[in-house]
Amino acid sequence: MANETDTKSTSLDLLSSLVAKAMKAGASAADAVTSNGVALSVSQRLGKREDLERSEGTDLGLRVFVGKQQAIVASTETSDRAMDELVSRAISMARAAPQDPYCGLVDPGQLMTTALPDLDLLDPFEPDGEELYARAAATEGAALAVDSITNSDGAGASWNRSERALVTSDGFAGGYSTSGFGCYASVIAGEGTGMETDYAMTRARHAEDLEDAAAVGREAGERTVARLNSAKVESMAVPVVFEPRVANSILRHLTMAISGPSVARGTSFLRKDMNKQIFSPGVTIIDDPLRKRGLSSRPVDGEGVTPSRMALIDGGVLKTWILSAASARQLGLASTGHAGRSTSSPPGPSPSNLYMEAGTDTPEELMADIDKGIFVNSLIGFGINPVTGDYSRGASGFLIENGQIAGPVSELTIAGNLKDMFMHITPANDLKFRYGTDAPTIRIDGMTVAGK
Repeated sequence: MANETDTKSTSLDLLSSLVAKAMKAGASAADAVTSNGVALSVSQRLGKREDLERSEGTDLGLRVFVGKQQAIVASTETSDRAMDELVSRAISMARAAPQDPYCGLVDPGQLMTTALPDLDLLDPFEPDGEELYARAAATEGAALAVDSITNSDGAGASWNRSERALVTSDGFAGGYSTSGFGCYASVIAGEGTGMETDYAMTRARHAEDLEDAAAVGREAGERTVARLNSAKVESMAVPVVFEPRVANSILRHLTMAISGPSVARGTSFLRKDMNKQIFSPGVTIIDDPLRKRGLSSRPVDGEGVTPSRMALIDGGVLKTWILSAASARQLGLASTGHAGRSTSSPPGPSPSNLYMEAGTDTPEELMADIDKGIFVNSLIGFGINPVTGDYSRGASGFLIENGQIAGPVSELTIAGNLKDMFMHITPANDLKFRYGTDAPTIRIDGMTVAGK
């Protein structure tokens, strides 16, 4: 493994040189970003090894401004000649681009001026293919050992390491490295038209934080078997309980609605609801980019702004939009440090480690007074209208009867309006950080379930 400090210094030197070239060529401002990565993954099915893939690459992006005109160019070449051509092309494109009154670097007063915090995002351990195959085999083997499992869709394991760096013409230069480990299994139960499939997975920044491979495999097998002999239900209006693996989708719908560009364009159903009660009082939703070893942590945002832990929803009240520099200018506000960044597109707002705080009741207590309802553990499609908040998605899961989980159900559609759904959410106490966007089990009263 290359020395992390040396690699980072090389990237910063390259970007600094590129930005200096852009300024000398006529840019009024510029920034440059690079992403270097290596990844290794394996897969197998029914104990037979199928794939071993390794990839390595460097991507570099340059953004230049000529007044209020901007252009972005990207390259995988880093030679002096390639850099000169990149600068020339970017300046020419910017001069031909339309005026954008909101483009530009972030306000210099928001730039991070201290050392980047150490969030422990890099595990120096680099596994080889044999180690990953062993993890995949353990995961699939445990899944296939579950009674009534009849086949496998496959299992796999992966590792990656990446380094990101950013340099701006107004003084920011910094970068950080991350790693990622994961494994999964997907299996089949039943025969013929009665077959069902499901999966389980685990991901972590550090190898030691991965869930046990055999436990992941057993979860995949047990989830699949539990779906056997599913039935259809009559259409009804009932409480719907979302397990954590699908409950986090509600948070993604929220961030879509409070993203600066959506609000500025007037295309969000929450555009008029700042500082209003939009969730039930028991709901608080946090975005925490500085969480140690977090799957979506970042010590600095994509424009060099210091990020911070903040409540997007506090006691049910909407407290902030999610903003990058450009979207903040459109709204007459300041960046919230949420800029995400690729090498080929301008920065845009995105959350980091987003989660809904846990409630006080166990999932069992949350369901105890439900005479009839649906427990959802799988969602299909994306039937969301971002302007109105209308919600309609395919689902499957289990019937709830007299406060207890009953038999499996499928071929459902659950529907409502996100404004109403938000106001009727009750969280359970089983929050775990598994996906980067996380929620506990949640109950939403008064949803429409369309069945047979």
